[in-house]
Amino acid sequence: MSEMINNREHQIKHSKQIQINGDNSALAKPEEQPGHPVHTFIRENREIDKHLRENLKVHLEAFINNDNEMNVYKLLEDCTLLLDLDKHYSRKENLLFPYLEKYGIYGPTNNMWRIDDFIRDGIKEAKRLLANYDGDKQQVINEVQFIFNEVRAMIYREEHILFPMALKNLTEDEWVKIAHESDEIGFCLTGPEAEWKPERKAIGDKAISEGYIKMETGILSLGQLELLMNHLPVDITFIDHEDVVRYFSHGKERIFARTKAVIGRTVQNCHPPRSVHVVEELLEDFKSGRKDSEDFWIKFKDKYIYIRYFAVRDENGKYVGTLEFTQNIGPIQEIDGEKRILS
Repeated sequence: MSEMINNREHQIKHSKQIQINGDNSALAKPEEQPGHPVHTFIRENREIDKHLRENLKVHLEAFINNDNEMNVYKLLEDCTLLLDLDKHYSRKENLLFPYLEKYGIYGPTNNMWRIDDFIRDGIKEAKRLLANYDGDKQQVINEVQFIFNEVRAMIYREEHILFPMALKNLTEDEWVKIAHESDEIGFCLTGPEAEWKPERKAIGDKAISEGYIKMETGILSLGQLELLMNHLPVDITFIDHEDVVRYFSHGKERIFARTKAVIGRTVQNCHPPRSVHVVEELLEDFKSGRKDSEDFWIKFKDKYIYIRYFAVRDENGKYVGTLEFTQNIGPIQEIDGEKRILS
């Protein structure tokens, strides 16, 4: 194993880290309380680091000595399990970063997200090389070493820069919101040790006004309107004229993860840095009137996703925002023949 890997292992092993304590009665700091989002992030980091040291590193050394089918397969398994990192990074990017931006802190969004994407790409590339192994041993070694070093370096950055920065700025209510919404994205290799219940919880229960909204073609209560939007077989997101996310539907099976933390956040900061230019170009086309819509279609996991964007304009043609419309069209493409009776 390279000297670089050993140096990083030594650095993390001997660096000062936020400690995890399971005895809630003796805790003074929020991040040491089981279930607090930072406590959970660190629990995940311990499992990630353990997987890297006890599996990925060991199996890479075996592969370096002998690139037989068994050692290739073990490395492939390790990389497949490591893809779970996406949940850890997604919670960080979609829940934690928006609050930091609220306090004018943009460094983690611009830098960490970019590195997170490099790591994601590295894991996928290592999987591709191993799944189609053609004897190019050095290419595999380079990719796996890159993953090992970058993931452990990210653990260090999180625990020594990101988490202390967030703990210094975020309020208890904001941490409660993050803990509440984390389940929607999921966890990496482990999960919260317990449900976090701070002594003071100032967030009220969700309440929907029973007031009615009169529209041109009917009248609905706010409760009915929200239920209607959440029962549509599509995902809808609305971005206002200042590029701020104002609403998204919340159906049972969302295609792409959304959390309430994106509300009030600019859409540019809801996308990975490498794709922001595409978002800005599309919005500029809508605002200028060059386009009224744009469509994309992609393969995503086991789904075939049709993504449509529409410029929303008022009766005078003034741009007021953008509507994103996302649908899994795989089942629709499989339709054949006719169905005329109830089944």
